[in-house]
Amino acid sequence: MPAIADNGAGGQTRLAFALAGAGSGERQRRLWRALALLIAALIVAPLAVLLTRIGDADPQLLEHLLGHVLPTVSINTLLLVCLVVAGTGTLGTGLAWLISRYRFPGRDLFSWALLLPMALPAYVLAFVAVGLLDFAGPLQTALRALLGPELRLPPVRSVGGAALVLSLSLYPYVYLLCRNAFDSQGQRAMEAARSLGLSRRRAFWRVALPMSRPWLAAGLLLVVMETLADFGTVSVFNVDTFTTAIYKSWFGLFSLGTAAQLASLLLLIGFGIALTEHRLRDRAGYWSPGRGRSGTGEDLPDTSGWLATGICLGVLMLAFLIPLAQLLLWAAADASGIDASSLRAAGRTLLLGMAAAALVVSTALLLAYARREAPGRVTDIATRLATLGYAIPGAVLAVGVFVALSLTDRALPALAGADWRIGGTLVAILFAYQARFLAVGFGPVEAGMARIGRSLDDAARVLGAGSRRRLLQVHLPLLAPSLFSAAALVLVDVMKEMPITLMTRPFGWDTLAVRIFELTSEGQWEAAALPSLALVATGLLPLVLLNRQAQSRA
Repeated sequence: MPAIADNGAGGQTRLAFALAGAGSGERQRRLWRALALLIAALIVAPLAVLLTRIGDADPQLLEHLLGHVLPTVSINTLLLVCLVVAGTGTLGTGLAWLISRYRFPGRDLFSWALLLPMALPAYVLAFVAVGLLDFAGPLQTALRALLGPELRLPPVRSVGGAALVLSLSLYPYVYLLCRNAFDSQGQRAMEAARSLGLSRRRAFWRVALPMSRPWLAAGLLLVVMETLADFGTVSVFNVDTFTTAIYKSWFGLFSLGTAAQLASLLLLIGFGIALTEHRLRDRAGYWSPGRGRSGTGEDLPDTSGWLATGICLGVLMLAFLIPLAQLLLWAAADASGIDASSLRAAGRTLLLGMAAAALVVSTALLLAYARREAPGRVTDIATRLATLGYAIPGAVLAVGVFVALSLTDRALPALAGADWRIGGTLVAILFAYQARFLAVGFGPVEAGMARIGRSLDDAARVLGAGSRRRLLQVHLPLLAPSLFSAAALVLVDVMKEMPITLMTRPFGWDTLAVRIFELTSEGQWEAAALPSLALVATGLLPLVLLNRQAQSRA
């Protein structure tokens, strides 16, 4: 404080300005903290309202639910999650180990091509699999013609079929994280393990895999959440899980209370899984010996190398290339996918995606800036609560938003003196999108904000710029690439999203995902091919952004 410790009138004036600035800064921090709490409250409100309705159901429906529905959906959901975790863990970890540790023909191509299944929505892969593998499909028809009409294969419309499709669709989550983990370990750990007499297999199980547990746990947690949230895939395979039971209770039995009870139970299961994984990570410590160099790896012998190539190519063909080729054949054979309703659905999909991206990114920007301007425990808790929605299944959020907005609709006439309705409008679906995908937009924005040095804030503050001016004139221009990436990710996720759109959309507002659901429910695989190809093309955008980020880091 030597600059303002002056005995003259000028020193007193400077001291007054300094104290006034400090008071103004504290008020701004309180305002930003209050804004973060408000955003968190809006996101959590539907979930809190949903938990209050856990006992609200018709007694007869509740008896039917407990006696017939709940045991079946619980067993199916648990079995599906276990099978998908086993499948994605095996595929993702094994492929990541091959790509990271060995050199073989096509390795550089497969390192990014194995991410392509992320562009194919699971429900699209599901109806392609059913169309190809069902009893009347081309594969079984050809096998019966070749081996005899008595041939019977296991039914594809089963928990096993759904688990296979979800494993092929979700393994990139585990593959990407485990590949980063194996790359970060460097070669020294493996060289040390081999020098101690461990074989390749034992070095993997005893050294590499234990060191990768945080990444593997994070990838499998994402897989569990996506499996619990899945609606389209299990609908195609006629497998009853919690998400389909919620939909049938609401739109089949016309019992919102029963749907709310099932949604509340699934919400508690999701909270429990997230809390368990968080505690397990907190109790363990991990060490990495250093980052591996790009291009390192051990050359595989010719036979083993081509075997590795065949494994990668086989997975890629099953998860992406064959389904894409079948969609192209169906689209070429049936042009009925291009009609007025499909074009309207495409336009509405793009409109909803752009509106949701603008809303989510704007909210994410305010939340990230509030965390920067008012750091502390309260803001951190508010941020965690606000980004909780991505761990909640879409069907649960749809029910929670509908229940919360129905209460609001009943209260609005008394408060505003007008018969306004929010439920069943675009406001409702955009609100649900924001709750579900705020975490997707917040990640890139928060990362971009962290790269802006505090010295820029200090310089702007010295020049008299307040919190709002610093956001608009300093941070916003520097955050433009991060905001674009966040908007692109949210746009793609919204365009592919099915349960929220299906359950909260205004009457007649069909999107491409809803259109695919309706067509595949009637077995019209060919007509659903063209809308599916549009979603696949859109889903390639995040992979392009991911590849650009990887090249930038390199």
